[in-house]
Amino acid sequence: MFGALAVALGLSLGAAGWLGQGASEDLHSVILWEIRLPRALGAWLAGALLALSGALAQGLFRNPLADPFLLGSASGAALAVALALVGFGLGPAAAGWWAQIGLGGAAFLGAALGVGLSLALARGAAQSLRLLLAGVVVGVVLGAVTSLITSRHPEVLTTMQAFNLGTTAFVSLAGCMLMACVLLPAWGMAWALARGLDAMALGDATALSLGQRLSPLRWALVALLALCTGVAVAQTGLVAFVGLAAPHVARALGASQHRALLLLSPLIGGLLLALADALARSLTAPQELPVGVVTAIVGGLYLLWRLHRRPL
Repeated sequence: MFGALAVALGLSLGAAGWLGQGASEDLHSVILWEIRLPRALGAWLAGALLALSGALAQGLFRNPLADPFLLGSASGAALAVALALVGFGLGPAAAGWWAQIGLGGAAFLGAALGVGLSLALARGAAQSLRLLLAGVVVGVVLGAVTSLITSRHPEVLTTMQAFNLGTTAFVSLAGCMLMACVLLPAWGMAWALARGLDAMALGDATALSLGQRLSPLRWALVALLALCTGVAVAQTGLVAFVGLAAPHVARALGASQHRALLLLSPLIGGLLLALADALARSLTAPQELPVGVVTAIVGGLYLLWRLHRRPL
């Protein structure tokens, strides 16, 4: 219900005024259904995907500070977007090839590449600690390559900044449908894996004694995490803190077991990003703040408050 209210709030806010006041009927329809609806709905869906990924990452690594970008997906997506932006200006062949994929597709492929490199470096998903360290290494190396590219081609810095800070301005209805088609089955599959995550939280030896097959379980978790993160990043860029903060809010509400956590986290994540998007559009209207800045400030302050109250 709160998520629906947040989406409705997003429909009401924009540069044209509350519900498009002062616009003609045709323009009002375009503003409401072709601009605001995809943006508000896309914010909720992307937030839900990131929150689901964050809950999976924290369960996989048994670390409350794990986030969806831990396996190199963020750095891979940023590198692919930087290459796509540079490629558009390097010649007809490169421009045509990138134009067929688009920046969203490039971001998804880059995120998948980053996770794939982490898996290759870790020699699979058998050991969570090795995979975690591999993700950190891949993130640093790909981030350095991205910085090198942007320093050599400063004309792409503005677009890269928008991508790195996160934005919902370019989400389309097709993008919303794609995120919904990924979220629903991924949500169900994650819920089905919740028992395995509860067993892993007790340690590998205990999980094995309970009949869990850890290697296939880790592969399934990594695949779900990478898919949800890649799809969200492809639509909204690198929105910070939603995937990290939403599971903590769910735990604060009493979701101690993973079935409850995986059920509640996407609802909270969608609500957080939808509200953050509405706030980003209204605080300095008619100009907009990057939604990633709002989520970073709000999410960071919440986690600091949690740390002050009691350890995570």
